[in-house]
Amino acid sequence: MPKMTDIQIRAWIKNGERFEGRSDGNGLYLSYRERYKVPVWRFRYKLAGKSRVLQIGSYGEVSLAKAREITKELSAQVALGYDVTGEKQERKAEALAKIEAEKNAIRVSGLAAEYYTRQIETTYKHPELFRSSLQKNIVALIGTMKVEDVRPRHVDNVLQDVLERGSPTVANDVLRMLKRLFDYAVVRGIIEVNPAISFGSKDAGGKEEGRKRALTREELAMFFKALRRGRGISRENELTFKIILALGVRKMELCAAEWSEFDLDNAVWHLPGIRAKNGDDIDIPLAQPVIEWIQEIRLFAADSRWLIPARRARTTAHVSRATLNMVMPSVLKEMPDIEPFSIHDLRRTMRTQMAAIGIDPVIAERCLNHRIAGIEGIYNRHEYFDERKAALTKWTDLLVALERGEEYNVTPIRKTT
Repeated sequence: MPKMTDIQIRAWIKNGERFEGRSDGNGLYLSYRERYKVPVWRFRYKLAGKSRVLQIGSYGEVSLAKAREITKELSAQVALGYDVTGEKQERKAEALAKIEAEKNAIRVSGLAAEYYTRQIETTYKHPELFRSSLQKNIVALIGTMKVEDVRPRHVDNVLQDVLERGSPTVANDVLRMLKRLFDYAVVRGIIEVNPAISFGSKDAGGKEEGRKRALTREELAMFFKALRRGRGISRENELTFKIILALGVRKMELCAAEWSEFDLDNAVWHLPGIRAKNGDDIDIPLAQPVIEWIQEIRLFAADSRWLIPARRARTTAHVSRATLNMVMPSVLKEMPDIEPFSIHDLRRTMRTQMAAIGIDPVIAERCLNHRIAGIEGIYNRHEYFDERKAALTKWTDLLVALERGEEYNVTPIRKTT
């Protein structure tokens, strides 16, 4: 017969009656020591002649009926020779080991941070671009996962997420990034197999074709009108686009420029190699209209060291690379009937139109700060400053004429002997 009832137990608790142990039979007893907040169920048994005790749980968590049910199951296991106390300790140890392993596991976010610090930050000219893409396209999606748990299906999820945002080229870049990231994990001994190893371009953005877009003269005239009419396009943004187009420089070569680099009295911009893609310093000649645009855009900068400062932190940072990208949709909206183009396509436009007005190919390439290819590039270190000045002046004159809606005729620049 059971020796306890729930009424008795609640009465003991209410009266604060303390005791070492009161039996309910079949090895089950209740303990309510002085330091206990609630009574605790224990199961006593013998195995191989030795007495053992297993704690089942508190009365608040385990009812009398449940305690009896657990005791019955434990008694049956003991009868079959199982050491239920030892098994519980093993399970507890396993649980603690699992918690510790989870705590010390290397997550994708941690791997990415280490890879960036060791492999990217000190070797890339613009490591912040890599970090931004890494964070946005990989860490944001699988950063909390343990590296060892990443499977090919997770890689595919990352790529599909990028593609759903309509970025096939970015998807290819992200795939290359994933392969390198997990190759690093293999080298570190964190994993044995790279989960991205079997993926190819067909699984990401497909085979990339070289861009061929260049604006015609008619489209350039429309471009200037779009800059003036586009909703939300400031005069500062308009001038920035015009300077990029006239000089054929890359977006961040201009957007990160400091005022100290410009010598307007001598009509030259000293572009440092640290911002040029090929790493070469170059003196860029400035045509008179470009000088006027630079002088005007400088008025917006106030006392900032940057030619084009950030909109909200004008004294501490230059305009971000995303600013002009966000303006482009407004430009294209004003040019609905033409093939879309990117900011970088303005460089190709300059090169194409320079060919059309007869500028020597070598001079045109040097205007883009491209190195001369082959043996000639090794031995010919001439900077062609005067020739580039003439070429950029002709090119700027064409732009000014197109902006004004004027006809433009030019005599091709002939290569001097």
